[in-house]
Amino acid sequence: MLLPQPRSCTLQQDRHLLQASQRIELQTNSAADLLGVAQRLQAALLKYADVAWSIAAAAQSSTSDACIILRIGPELAAHQQGYGLRVTPTQIVVEATTPAGIFYGVCTLSQLLLQAGRALPCLHIADWPDFAVRGVMLDVSRDKVPTMATLYELVDLLASWKINQLQLYTEHTFAYRQHGIVWANASPFTGEEILELDRFCAERFIELVPNQNTFGHMERWLVHEPYAALAETHELFATPWGVKMQGPFSLCPLDPGSQVLVHGLFDELLPHFSSRLFNIGGDETFDVGQGRSRDVVAEQGAGRVYLDYLLKTYEAVKARGHTMQFWGDIIIQHPDLIRELPPDVIALEWGYEADHPFATTSPQYADSGLPFYVCPGTSSWCSLAGRTDNALANLASAAASGLDSGAIGYLITDWGDRGHWQMLPVSYLGFVAGAAYAWAWNENHDLDIAQAVSLYAFRDPTGSMGRVAVELGNIYRIPGLAVPNGSALFWMLQHTFDELAQRPRKVPEPHSFQTALTAIDEALRPLAAARMQRNDASLVIREYEFTARLMRHACRRGLLTSDPTRRNNAVARRELDADLQAIIQEYQELWLARNRRGGLADSVARLQRGRVDYQA
Repeated sequence: MLLPQPRSCTLQQDRHLLQASQRIELQTNSAADLLGVAQRLQAALLKYADVAWSIAAAAQSSTSDACIILRIGPELAAHQQGYGLRVTPTQIVVEATTPAGIFYGVCTLSQLLLQAGRALPCLHIADWPDFAVRGVMLDVSRDKVPTMATLYELVDLLASWKINQLQLYTEHTFAYRQHGIVWANASPFTGEEILELDRFCAERFIELVPNQNTFGHMERWLVHEPYAALAETHELFATPWGVKMQGPFSLCPLDPGSQVLVHGLFDELLPHFSSRLFNIGGDETFDVGQGRSRDVVAEQGAGRVYLDYLLKTYEAVKARGHTMQFWGDIIIQHPDLIRELPPDVIALEWGYEADHPFATTSPQYADSGLPFYVCPGTSSWCSLAGRTDNALANLASAAASGLDSGAIGYLITDWGDRGHWQMLPVSYLGFVAGAAYAWAWNENHDLDIAQAVSLYAFRDPTGSMGRVAVELGNIYRIPGLAVPNGSALFWMLQHTFDELAQRPRKVPEPHSFQTALTAIDEALRPLAAARMQRNDASLVIREYEFTARLMRHACRRGLLTSDPTRRNNAVARRELDADLQAIIQEYQELWLARNRRGGLADSVARLQRGRVDYQA
């Protein structure tokens, strides 16, 4: 098994037996462009085959006694990111037209080394991607800001699966020099850190794309006095899902100060990135038209007011030499306005449920001639352990529909709504599946995800960790209560008893909690057999055991909620309170193992709310 499975792979009977003290030869006009790739291969040879090889450059030649040749030539692949890999009994050759293609060929060769060691199967692979852009977006604003070590490790993983774009979703977690009040307690990324990450990504053929929300989701700014006057509203406003939210939330699109603010952010943020793309956000501006812009929206329509603000932002982005990306959830509600968008913007069509209508929405962008990405998600947020079946269906639908409609990119999103309670490894399943589907949909749509996640994310050859990830991620199905964009067990922990009483549709039947408790234990059983070859293997085990503990607490809380007699039992409440206190202590320790302290207090406060019910 390879990840992603290549487009074409012809196996032969022979084996190539790797010998010690051989040579990796770089056949290209610019050997320096391939040195980093060759060193990556050199490290893989040492790690998986225990052979130490040298690296040398040579003129492009059809004959060489080198054991491994990395060769660049204009005629050597049909796609800019494509590659050919030939393993014969005497030689291994990776060919491509670009360094990126060589890198992807080396990633595949490294996976062969991981599985076969010194005795490689002879084969011929011809491979190239379906989507030119295959990206991952990480939410680093709600509430987790990962350490640089966490990011570097994750980037290395993603690169090995041929991901080539990374975005860090930012609201208030970049250390803008003039806006310290906004990020004071957030442990933000500094400019120097972004410069270092940009270089690290580029060395792995990943484009680090700046991402800063500039319209909705600006509450972390608007709660502070210097910016409060720019808000659309500070009052309650209606949302599409039938509840009201407390403002502030969006910048007022009619206030000239809104553009002054975001232009200043552009000027400071963008120079830290080598990418000429820029995601300005613009999603979920639900409050627009319910506050200061009410009269203009009533006269012109919400779509027109939104578009006018978007076009002003576009002009500012273009003036700074960048191509604007924006989330398409608002403009897709006004399809007649799509054609008014400039042809050099990129729409990001997102949706996270298994039945999201990518097949309907994608053609609307295509028919308008507008470049667009399809943007599914990992389904990890608001779930505790993920939603395996939903994630796979959502990721697959985006790939199939995006290909049919000519999407230029595929962006896997990983959010942190309502405290970012999920552990990072929970998201690996979605990253793995999305990377495979985006590279070659036809060859990967029936990939054994459990095995792929186990081998290539957890480095567990037994397959145990992959089974744990898949099965624990499907516990969300057991309560028999469909909760959009989340799981019932997650919401049992988010809401107080009084809030749950007002939302009976979010409370499963009591028997389902007992069923879930048994299923959690069963899903976790393979953990004991896992043999992860990762430096953080013990941490991963702790994270999954903690996730299971959190889910069990949600079940026990659900049983307490559904039984008035038990709810009035002071002993039962004290037991749950003690359990939750211990959970919170461990949660904080696990948080700090991969993330900065900023945001932790906000996240823990959401867990602490449950203790109010136990102490009543």
